[in-house]
Amino acid sequence: MDWLINLFTTQDGVAHIVLLYSLVIAIGVYLGKLKIGGISLGVTFILFVGILAGHIGFTGPIPTLTFLQDFGLILFVFMIGLQVGPGFFESFGKGGIKLNMLSCVAIALNIIVMFACYYIFFDTNNQTNLPMMVGTMYGAVTNTPGLGAAKEALSSVFPNGTDFDIASGYACAYPLGVIGIIGATIAVRYICKIDLNEENEKLNSEEAENPHAKPHPMYLKVDNAYLAGRTLEEISSFLKGEIVCTRIMHNGVVSLPKRDTVFELGDEILVVCAEADVPAITAFIGPQIDANWHEEDQKQPMVSRRIVVTNSSMNGKTLGKMHFSSVYGVNITRISRQGMDLFASRNHHFHVGDKIMVVGPEENVERVADMMGNSQKRLNAPNIATIFVGIVVGILFGSLPLTIPGMPVPLKLGLAGGPLIIAILLGRFGYRMHLVTYTTTSANMMLREFGLALFLASVGIKAGNGFWETVVQGDGLKYVYTGFLITIIPILIVGTIARLKYKFNYFTIMGMLAGTYTDPPALAYANSVCNGEAPAIGYSTVYPLSMFLRILVAQLIILFCCG
Repeated sequence: MDWLINLFTTQDGVAHIVLLYSLVIAIGVYLGKLKIGGISLGVTFILFVGILAGHIGFTGPIPTLTFLQDFGLILFVFMIGLQVGPGFFESFGKGGIKLNMLSCVAIALNIIVMFACYYIFFDTNNQTNLPMMVGTMYGAVTNTPGLGAAKEALSSVFPNGTDFDIASGYACAYPLGVIGIIGATIAVRYICKIDLNEENEKLNSEEAENPHAKPHPMYLKVDNAYLAGRTLEEISSFLKGEIVCTRIMHNGVVSLPKRDTVFELGDEILVVCAEADVPAITAFIGPQIDANWHEEDQKQPMVSRRIVVTNSSMNGKTLGKMHFSSVYGVNITRISRQGMDLFASRNHHFHVGDKIMVVGPEENVERVADMMGNSQKRLNAPNIATIFVGIVVGILFGSLPLTIPGMPVPLKLGLAGGPLIIAILLGRFGYRMHLVTYTTTSANMMLREFGLALFLASVGIKAGNGFWETVVQGDGLKYVYTGFLITIIPILIVGTIARLKYKFNYFTIMGMLAGTYTDPPALAYANSVCNGEAPAIGYSTVYPLSMFLRILVAQLIILFCCG
């Protein structure tokens, strides 16, 4: 049995390293699926399994652990950047500015509460306490990339190493952080005396009041001499695509019009347009008439279909200006981008690779599919070169030193901030440089989760050696209750302001808070109590900026305050 004992004890062997990571990650993922009170810790449980492995001496060479930790962090933040990049700048559109400002206020309050707890409960003469509080804060806000950024910045401030690991503070605060986010969001509901049924009714009424979202079918008689001899494509182009002609009766024969169908005076047509556009369209084409030659087609069944945007001409177009519901006779109910579900709001910009759920009559859905491209084959080819080109540029960008007076070392975005910013820019503007930045949802999630698993396992294994002394025999209990304060106080303040001052719908507030804390379990809870998509709107609006700020702020605090 010597071979088996050596496999577990010979730390510099390749087989030992692979075995170590495989066991820690596999056990952590399985344990993370266990739910207590309907809440699970998910993949973050890998950190706790890694801590246990490091504590019992099941570890590996520090240089190898550090390499896998940093490489995993780079993969994780880069794939997040590609995910949020396309919607990053659009999130500052109308309505989004206020939500993002509230999100920034919450992030600032997290920092203020952290420093308050640091000065009230800890010895400020001990240089280890402030970095440990930074780790505690990122556990309290359940933000793992921020922990990685803080650890990377810490290595710049203390190049000779430290005798503590901020992952211990993160591990102490994380469990109550997950619970506290949901609990504080519920508390906002009672503080502001919010009735969930009334909030749902308001969402439904606001949607019904939108004249551009309400389709209006009507029969028209062509009496504009200018249209005689014109094709449907020419007429649609003149009207900027704001109508869909579904049937035409010419010389007593009813047919399905195509792009090259020629209109003549006296033709009767069935069109669908936005209710608000009815006066302009009837003035241009001709008067409304009573007709019954299309009654049999009114009973055609509705279908739902997921369509992939592969037509490059759709890149950047706004959903609201295309009037899908009113013009094309279909509804866009869901948009998925890089594994993140987005609400189909009027301000949404399409990008190649978006998947949209289209509901409507089958022939209308087919029209939309042809317009969008819907060629899955174009997207299946992996674009791995773009990923690694982006990582190279990100590392170079993150390594640029910026000297600031009063700082002990030059400011660098580092291995977390540099790749993140470059990935966001590539995700948004990569097509202008002829770089195919799209990756399939499964590929993005696989690389992201793989990088996160490597990072969490490495952090846990390295922290395990001193975890008992730091947490159990040290200030572990302080990290728990200070982390809980960091979690709930900003939510209670910002949530109340968002409701009482800015009058946001409660479900939008729930999504905004979940996005600010980059916490999927909180979003899942919000979706479970809301009949609409308001939580997804709030979440997707603030998530890109929140993730960016969480990562950047972690490094700034370490570099400015921990030197």
